[in-house]
Amino acid sequence: MNKLTAKEEEVMEHIWELGPCAPKDVQALYPEPRPHINTIATIFQSLERKKFLTHRSEGRGYIYEPAIKKEDYGRSKLGVFVDHYFKHSYIKLVETLVQDEKVTEQDLLDYLQELRNTNGK
Repeated sequence: MNKLTAKEEEVMEHIWELGPCAPKDVQALYPEPRPHINTIATIFQSLERKKFLTHRSEGRGYIYEPAIKKEDYGRSKLGVFVDHYFKHSYIKLVETLVQDEKVTEQDLLDYLQELRNTNGK
């Protein structure tokens, strides 16, 4: 999956929030002073080149839609994060979450039980 710049990711967040939209719809979500519409349109074009968006004609313009689900992009980013900071080990990530008390032993046991119940059905 292609890597997004911070601005591209910010615009994609708005598109995932809105669903099918035009650049002007995304521009409207920004507080004043809003980015220029040409800036937003250029980012849309970049996102389409990177296969994050598709478009269809509507009236005199285009409506763009996400081509990648937010969850899929998140999984991709998580993989890069784990590779970079946890030496390719998801277990090391879980160990860190437990050590930092973000996940408890009981949370892990409950999750294992859920897995057993799901796989046992």
